[in-house]
Amino acid sequence: MRYSIGQVAKKLGLTTHTIRYYDKEGLLPFVRKGSSGARVFLDEDVDWLLIVECLKGTGMPLKEIKKYIQLCQQGDQTLQTRLEMFKKQKVKIEEQMVILNQYMEKINFKIAYYDDAVKHGSDNIYTRNKWLAKERERVFGHK
Repeated sequence: MRYSIGQVAKKLGLTTHTIRYYDKEGLLPFVRKGSSGARVFLDEDVDWLLIVECLKGTGMPLKEIKKYIQLCQQGDQTLQTRLEMFKKQKVKIEEQMVILNQYMEKINFKIAYYDDAVKHGSDNIYTRNKWLAKERERVFGHK
């Protein structure tokens, strides 16, 4: 199927400005232009954009994403390099997830804390709620 830039933007929840920026930065070398000069996207182009968004969403810099796309264009001789790029990005994501999970524990603790404080009309919690006192020690590492 063929899509306009507006249709792709809507489909992926992006702005046309973002897609044009990606094109300008060399992240969409596969997108063709129609006779009027407008970009014409095929289903596989949308798939590429999804990968670009995925990598960007994991914190990969646009420069690295561009390098990945260039490697893809070079063919099968770059398969190992591309594999290594994804393995490296996976490690970064796993490290981020550990940190995010630690943040989530603290947020969950604070939700439990404020639930109790609201319920009792006071944030003098640790003497009346032993579980929260222990949880505070576990999450924050101190009494």
